[in-house]
Amino acid sequence: MAETGYRSLLFYFTLRDIVMKYIVLFLMSWLIISCHSTKSRFTPYKREALKERTFNFFWELAHTQNYQIPDRYPTLTFSSIAATGFGLSSYLVGIENGYISRDQGADRVLNTLQFLWQCPQGSANQGIAGYNGFYYHFLTLDEAIRFKNVELSSIDTGLLMAGILSVQSYFDGNSEKEEHIRTLADSLYLRVDWKWMLNEHNRLSMGWHPESGFISSDWRGYNEAMVLLVMAIGSPSHPIPASTWSTWCETYHFQNYMGQNHIQFDPLFGHQYSHIWIDFRGIRDPYMKSKNSDYFENSRKATITNKAYCLSNPGSFKGYGQNCWGLTACDGPYNGKLVIDGKTREFFDYRARGASSMHIVDDGTIAPTAAGGSFPFLPQACEEALQNMWNTYESKLVGKYGYKDAFNPTFVTSAHPDGWFGVDYLGIDQGPILLQIQNHETELIWKTMKKNKYIVNGLKKAGFDGGWLDQTK
Repeated sequence: MAETGYRSLLFYFTLRDIVMKYIVLFLMSWLIISCHSTKSRFTPYKREALKERTFNFFWELAHTQNYQIPDRYPTLTFSSIAATGFGLSSYLVGIENGYISRDQGADRVLNTLQFLWQCPQGSANQGIAGYNGFYYHFLTLDEAIRFKNVELSSIDTGLLMAGILSVQSYFDGNSEKEEHIRTLADSLYLRVDWKWMLNEHNRLSMGWHPESGFISSDWRGYNEAMVLLVMAIGSPSHPIPASTWSTWCETYHFQNYMGQNHIQFDPLFGHQYSHIWIDFRGIRDPYMKSKNSDYFENSRKATITNKAYCLSNPGSFKGYGQNCWGLTACDGPYNGKLVIDGKTREFFDYRARGASSMHIVDDGTIAPTAAGGSFPFLPQACEEALQNMWNTYESKLVGKYGYKDAFNPTFVTSAHPDGWFGVDYLGIDQGPILLQIQNHETELIWKTMKKNKYIVNGLKKAGFDGGWLDQTK
């Protein structure tokens, strides 16, 4: 009996050990499969998901004390006043899409404007954020004061002010909070001394350094600075002459490129930025009247030519195709020449890429913001490009905040066997994607800015009329 009992007990423990062994093996296999499937899980493109992720870049990454938007993420270097301008308008998209409440948006906007109003202004070369109402291009992440020796930037201040005017017109309620938003926005805009930035050639300087004075380069058309000039002309406190607009137009290059007649400017961001805040459909200045066109149509043609150039692909770069195109300013893989597949090619890091009759810069780097920011001009083509880039490169190109800045399938090296994919999101490239898709869907920012008296005044003084502008007071 003892022998039988011992064997039964031994059999019990052996069977238990075998069962436990297989349970452990099963659990380990399940965990490995689960982890692998999580890592490789594919999320197909949906426009609404892209919008919400891109919105979260601005909502989640704004500094918790100064509310400025970082220039890029996850690489944290400095905040960008232009990105903060995009962020202010993006909060309106968040409200309208139900990502945040109106009260949440108002709180964030009010805190942002209060900080901008209170941060130090002056002619000193350090410890300040701006001068004469203008702001430095980049501000430090913590204190939001001038980063190193960057310039006091006219265009970046302009993009900030466009965002400020958008929230001024959007928050039109009678609450103390919304009234305060409007008052602060008014004060910030009216403080900018646009005349101070105007040079002897009747053009706005690109910027100013306290160490050396005004930058020799000035704003000549055509590029992203249209909204800057409109606000400077429309200012009741420090306006520049209305004639500045005709001076601006004198430097246009209206030519045929890739079968389209339009004003030339190679990177697409120059055809996008001002159109985020101003609906140029059907309104025309004297120059566009002479061409029987308008600036919206001009940007539509520029988008067509950008895509057509990529399809022609004279550099034989990998990835270019019907639904994979878009050259604009963006990050890049490398600054210099490399031999790739037996061919010496020149690559760039951050650079304005594009194609026009005047200039071509192309190293095989495609930026999703090129298609995203042009959404109202060619909605079907842009949607197809965004969908294809997402579905083809999702694991490397898409993340928590939507599209990473850029990618280059041609740049194949030992470190980048599948091509180069940027690691950062850039605020000034995220903004156009979100805001232009929203303009296409509901005309949100366009409708909001049509109510802004400073924008309307600037357009009319510059000589625009027709369309919706004739219906405003």
